Amino acid sequence: MSEDADCTLVRRCREGDRRACGELVLRYQKPVYNAALRLLRNPDDARDVAQTAFMKVFEHLADYDPRYKFYSWIYRIAVNEALDTLGSRKSFEEIPDDAADEAAGPDRLLEGEQTTRAIEDALSRIKPELRSVIVLRHFMHLSYQDMSDILQLPEKTVKSRLYDARQLLRSALLQRGTVSHG
Repeated sequence: MSEDADCTLVRRCREGDRRACGELVLRYQKPVYNAALRLLRNPDDARDVAQTAFMKVFEHLADYDPRYKFYSWIYRIAVNEALDTLGSRKSFEEIPDDAADEAAGPDRLLEGEQTTRAIEDALSRIKPELRSVIVLRHFMHLSYQDMSDILQLPEKTVKSRLYDARQLLRSALLQRGTVSHG
């Protein structure tokens, strides 16, 4: 996704060009939805979060500072919405077998449906702030700097949380016998 094209679309949106707004939605609807889905594990909640995120984006478009990457700004809004949704839940629900988006995820890296389910299950059981760094790094393939911008945390904190999250996932997978020691 080109930063120059994003800046042009944002400028056009600010000028009232509805077509440009539609292009921004088309450009980011899938990545925003997928990030929300990975955090929330519920397609309906992910759609709601994506819709709310886009409403907030367009409500606050005048506040966007073009010196920063647009996708970092929109992801931050989406991740914050997803974390707010998670915070309002009392407990995590079981993950339905059909909830995973087949377009991206650990199943591309690890063979076997059982392993994929084990990873998804382990991911759903860790704290949202740790889950968010896994999603941003391994599912959205963002740099540490971009993650830092989105989460509004120092890069060192992002790296620390990612380390902790990986350790928790590894431990959970070892307990299940999904991965071997070593």
